[in-house]
Parts: sequence; structure tokens; C-alpha cells
Amino acid sequence: MKLVARLAINVLALFVVAYLVPGFHLAGFWTAVVAAVVIGVVNTFIRPIVQIIALPISILTFGIAALVINVLLFWGASMLVPGFTIDSFLTAFIASIVLSLISWFMHKLASD
Repeated sequence: MKLVARLAINVLALFVVAYLVPGFHLAGFWTAVVAAVVIGVVNTFIRPIVQIIALPISILTFGIAALVINVLLFWGASMLVPGFTIDSFLTAFIASIVLSLISWFMHKLASD
């Protein structure tokens, strides 16, 4: 049940980001669900491997490389899901930060 609640929060966060960030588009509800699942899978399995490989660069850039990797993986996830588009790297950068903040806030609300 906890997994379904987290998925619902992430879907809602994606809709909020689509409303707030120009250039971030979701075709509909099921697109948002699939996008939330794909982003979750990418963040669970692919991001840790890429972060470990890029750790020396991340240390040298004081974590900026880790942020860029997160944005690139987020943008890549949008390329995998039909109906989920991000227009540019800058849009992906802003959307990634906004999504992280909204998701964090909503998860904190749900846990209390």
C-alpha cells in the first residue's frame, strides 16, 4: 500500500510540475503514471551506478556533476515515455529541481 501511495504522490507531483514549468508536457493521466514508474526505476537502478562512475568528477565539481547527471537521466526518462516531453535541457533542469522539491514536500506531508 505504501508503494501505491508513493506512486500517487509522484504522479501528482508530475502534474504540478507540468502546470508550473513551461516546456514540460504530459499527455494525460496514464502518461503521468508510466512516467512516474519509469523515473522511479531509473532513479533506483541506473542513477546509483552512474553516480558511482562519475564520483571523481562530482567531487571535483562540488556536486554539480551529480545534479547534471540527475537532469540528464530525467530528460532521458522523458524520451522513453510517449506523451511525456521536455523541450530543452534548461526545462529539464528547472523541472528536476521543482519535481524534487514538490515530491519531498508531499512525501513529508503524507508521512505525518
